[in-house]
Order: sequence, then structure tokens, then C-alpha cells
Amino acid sequence: MTRVAFYAPMKSPSNAVPSGDREMARNLISAIKLNGAVVDLVSDLRIYDKTGDPQVQTQLRQAAQAEVERLIQDLPHDTQLWVTYHNYYKAPDLVGPAVCRALAIPYVQIESTRAHSRLIGPWADFAQAAHKACDAADAIYYLTANDLITLQREKTHHQTLAHLPPFLPYRNLPAASNLRGPMLSVGMMRHGDKLASYHIIAETLHHLTGSWKLDIAGDGPARAEVEQMMAPFGDRVRFLGQLDRETLQAIYGQAGLFLWPGVNEAFGMVYLEAQAAGVPVIAQDRPGVRDVVLTPDAPQPEEGSQALAAQVITLVKDPVKRKHLGETARHGIAQSHLIGATSKLFWATATPLLKEI
Repeated sequence: MTRVAFYAPMKSPSNAVPSGDREMARNLISAIKLNGAVVDLVSDLRIYDKTGDPQVQTQLRQAAQAEVERLIQDLPHDTQLWVTYHNYYKAPDLVGPAVCRALAIPYVQIESTRAHSRLIGPWADFAQAAHKACDAADAIYYLTANDLITLQREKTHHQTLAHLPPFLPYRNLPAASNLRGPMLSVGMMRHGDKLASYHIIAETLHHLTGSWKLDIAGDGPARAEVEQMMAPFGDRVRFLGQLDRETLQAIYGQAGLFLWPGVNEAFGMVYLEAQAAGVPVIAQDRPGVRDVVLTPDAPQPEEGSQALAAQVITLVKDPVKRKHLGETARHGIAQSHLIGATSKLFWATATPLLKEI
């Protein structure tokens, strides 16, 4: 039986507040467990500085040092591998490298980034710590081609870089959509990048012709702004609110196509969910997004909302093409983006590193 220590400095999988980071951490634990391994969540300590505050960083370093000292004493003696999820300049792993060095445990990371632009400025110390944590890793699993660029450039001589595509926590595909329902958009309604995607969707709708409808699943502090954007379209746009997984899956099962531009998405789990149901995706060709959107010919962001609208119009008018694209994407999800494939990829790299007990 393999024993694995798991740590997520950005946000613990036990955190009470839902988020994509928490969901991904939980899914990774499930994937690692698939081969029968025991996974211990060894720390809930959150190392996260949102604003670049030196005082916050000092306090977090002190807390991390105390956690290192505790874990050197308390970590199960038969731990064979340490896994850290999401090490980056706002949330560097200040715990894992020191513990692994003291106890001679192999250390790996999943979804880590090196940000040279942050080596000066308010996050400089934390950015450097994130780089050092990357240097210490025996293996780093990267999720997107964009992350690979700097990881490859600064790879240490002993280090393995392995691709671990974003994935869904399913062993099998859900039921396929009948593609008879309205278009669908799914996204939190918060200020910043999510609201920017909603702006592009509203602009896209202004360019549409013919008969169309859009369902929007999601909620959040920017809902009033989103509703105002969509007001000109009347009852053609329906707000579904925040949905649980089962209800959202039923919505995917009827959606005609999925529309989400993807402004600054790391990759976007909603794209995988839609395509798993055979719903073709219309998005912009952006870093991260292009790693998970399997529908071809996504327009460049600089082509604007008119290019997205042209794709919507084409697919709405051509149900045969829409079905073909959805089936092709669904096949791609089955091949590379379900939990079984992820578990195999993880262990293919991790097994040679295991500490002998």
C-alpha cells in the first residue's frame, strides 16, 4: 500500500468555501487514490497573500515554519511521496520542500507556475519562494502548454516534467445531450475576468440573427451587472442561478451549444463538463482554454464578438455539424480527460520516485 502526503497551499480541499481550486484538489486526491493508495491531507495551512502585503507574508512564513516543525515530527513514518497542488507566487509551498528534505521523501508538484515578472514588486519574496519550491520538485505535472513554457526553460537536471491534462472526476461519460435546448453559459458572476467574459457574451448576442435562446447558470456579487447587460434581450436570456452538480448535468443534457469566451481562464472545468455531454463549445482561442476546448477553429480574442457570433449562427443553422462536433469532443474527453486516464498518467511518473519503506 502506497502512502501519499497531500498539501494545497492555495486552498485546502477541506475548506468550507466552494471554488475551482478546492474542487480540483479534491479531484486530484480521488485520482491518486484510484490505484489503492492512501492519501493523507497533512496540512490545512493556507499560504495565500492576495494583495502583496509584506506583513502578511512574514506572518505566513512564521506559520509555515511552525507547520514544518510539526510535520517533521508527526508525518506518518511510512509516507512514500509528497504531492503539492498549485504552487505559485501568491501561494508558494513553504512547507513541502523543507519537510521532504528533512525526511528524505520524494516531492512532486501539480500545476505550478514560474512568474519572473513577480520577482520584483510586492510579491518578490513569495515569487522567489515559489521558484525555489519548483526547483526542489522531483517531478512537476503541468496542466497546460502555457505552464510548460517556463517550467521547461528552468527545469533542474534531476526533474521530470509530465503532462496531466485537466480532467473530470468521472469514471464514465454522462449521458449525451439531445442538443435541442437553448445555448448555455456557465460561470460565476464576479468582477474581473468572469465579468469580462459576460461582457463579450452580451456583445455576441447583439450580433445574432434568427431565433435563439440562452440559459445562464451561475450567481455571485456581479449578478446585477450581468442582468443589466442581458436586459435588452428580454426573455431570450434566462437566469438559472447557481445549480448543484446533478441539476447542472441535466441542463448540459439538453443544451444546444456552450458559449463561454474564457477571459484569463486557467483552463475552465465547464468546458470539459459541456463536452463530456457532447455539447460543442464556442470559445476564444486563449492560453489554457485551447488545452481543453476540442471544437476546432476557435477565433482569436482580437477578432472580437462578431467572430463568436458567426460561429454561433453557423452551428444553430446546421444541427448535423453541431452533432458531429459534439460527438468528436465527447470522444476526446473519454480518451484523455476522465479520472481513470489521469490516475494512470500520475502513477506512471510517480511510481519510480516512491520512497522505499
